[in-house]
Amino acid sequence: MAPRTPTRERGPRARRTSAPADNAPDGAAPAGTAPAADTRPAQGATPAGRDAPAGDGRTSAPRAPHGRGRLTELRIRGLGAIDDVTLELGRGLTVVTGETGAGKTMVVTGLTLLFGGRADPGRVRATGRAGVEGRLELPEGSPVWERAAEAGAEPDDDGSLILARTVSAEGRSRAHLGGRSVPVGVVAELAEGLLAVHGQSDQLRLSRPAEQRHALDRYAGPAHLQLLETYRAAYAGWRELSADLDRRRGQARELAQAAEVLRHGLEEIEGLAPEPGEDEALDAQAKRLGDADALRAAVDEARTALVGDVTGDLGGEGLPQDATAALAAAERALSSTDDPALVLLARDLADAVAVVSDVSVQLAGYVADLDADPARLAEVLDRRAALTALVRKYADPGEGLAGVLAWADDARAKLSTLDVSDEALEALEAARDTARAEVDDLAGRISAGRRAAADGFAAEVGRELAGLAMKSARVSFSIDSHPGEPGADGIDEVALLMAAHPGAPPRPVHRGASGGELSRVMLAIEVVFAGADPVPVMVFDEVDAGVGGQAAGEIGRRLARLARDHQVVVVTHLAQVAAFADTHLVVDKSPDTAAGVTATDIRAVDGEDRVRELARMLSGLADSDTGQAHARELLAVAATARAE
Repeated sequence: MAPRTPTRERGPRARRTSAPADNAPDGAAPAGTAPAADTRPAQGATPAGRDAPAGDGRTSAPRAPHGRGRLTELRIRGLGAIDDVTLELGRGLTVVTGETGAGKTMVVTGLTLLFGGRADPGRVRATGRAGVEGRLELPEGSPVWERAAEAGAEPDDDGSLILARTVSAEGRSRAHLGGRSVPVGVVAELAEGLLAVHGQSDQLRLSRPAEQRHALDRYAGPAHLQLLETYRAAYAGWRELSADLDRRRGQARELAQAAEVLRHGLEEIEGLAPEPGEDEALDAQAKRLGDADALRAAVDEARTALVGDVTGDLGGEGLPQDATAALAAAERALSSTDDPALVLLARDLADAVAVVSDVSVQLAGYVADLDADPARLAEVLDRRAALTALVRKYADPGEGLAGVLAWADDARAKLSTLDVSDEALEALEAARDTARAEVDDLAGRISAGRRAAADGFAAEVGRELAGLAMKSARVSFSIDSHPGEPGADGIDEVALLMAAHPGAPPRPVHRGASGGELSRVMLAIEVVFAGADPVPVMVFDEVDAGVGGQAAGEIGRRLARLARDHQVVVVTHLAQVAAFADTHLVVDKSPDTAAGVTATDIRAVDGEDRVRELARMLSGLADSDTGQAHARELLAVAATARAE
């Protein structure tokens, strides 16, 4: 179970680190910076940003808490135009704005890289190494914790999970999770349940037919998804039975020979019927029988020393005094005194006499049970030799008789899969046919559920697109069923189609839409699924490309709605979208004449600074009175819309 994350004092939401990344040793962070890729963050680092109150250029915090988890901190070093910046991301909607070419998209690139995306050495600055680190705040019970623990990751001191990724100029890449080096594939696996990136150059999620089918299944509801899980289990069972039947029919001769070998071994083992631990018991018994005379002599000597010649067989007149008599004499001597200490010692001696007598009785019983029969010894040795032969034949070195018994158990289990008799094949064929009938029935019900959901899903996405400057666009689903060819997800090939304008033929969405349109289609789908998608962090890269006016405001409104249940990060150039943000980050670019490169800084703005940034986005002039007035109006409209 993940540890509970304590509330900590908040610091500034974005800062630039003064020390350059390339001054640090390989894999270490400069002093005063966020953690390097393979180190843990300094204690006291601030994980999350503030939520500004509404009014005067500030926007309200989201109305619902994020129970899914969120990314609280992101540090980027040596990537593109970014030298070294740390962003502290708040809840709800975060927008990233700035002049064209300033490096806004590097934020998206950094997030993609952090969560297992392809490492592009061309993005690495002249320092020779790029690094991205992030701090995740996850709820208790999140499946991410379980997978991270399997990889050896540990939570940070505040209960958060640290991710890190470095890329060298040569293309070598390393990933770290919770202080442990892990394969990049582990981070990418976690990312499937943590992050969804939607941008003009990152639309793989929507373009895959399997993802489109998955979206339709989710829209169909929980009962449909449960039916789909039942189908998948039935499908796996049917495939297993089919493969087993084909294997037995195709390898009947080989399987029959293998079964004969197993049966012969079982007959040999069952003929001797060994018992667990019998080999060790026989070893002890053989040693005892072989040493019977020496053991009897040792017992007689011990009994004589303890209790004397009780049988008279040893000519006891010349023997020394036995232990029992000596102890009894000592006990009587001490008991005759009145000294309390000696009386206590006398009691101890009395106890010793009782112990010696008890041992003597046990020795007598041992001698009575001692068997010196040579015939019995030969019988034990023969049995032990037979078991030893089994061990050599059926057990691995060092396993002993336990290995023989394990081989027999395994052989019995294997025999059930090697039976190629007519009766066995007929029974297996009947089981396969029954399983296939169940698969066909479930597949038909799933296909009907998809068709029933398709029209409603397409209609809802179409309504969202109408407010995203795609009023004429029409989306629909093509569902092509193949009842005779069931697959792991049913019998349907599902494709999301879009007709960009009236009269245009529907085409697969990733072919019929431009980059900006495709991002808006994904946004519309995500809004339809808002609150149901398990992915806690969503990133949109310039989904407003080619959009303006009222449509831009509608995009901002929908992103804000989506941010009620998710952490949403948006790279935008539209003030109408930026006005809806909970956190507003600005990317500034300035030439570093000393280093001969362009440096990028990212800062959080609110209040009048935010008004000035929105005015710049609107008119190109941050100090324009008209632009600032328009900016304040946008903020007021956005605040009203978010409060609805």
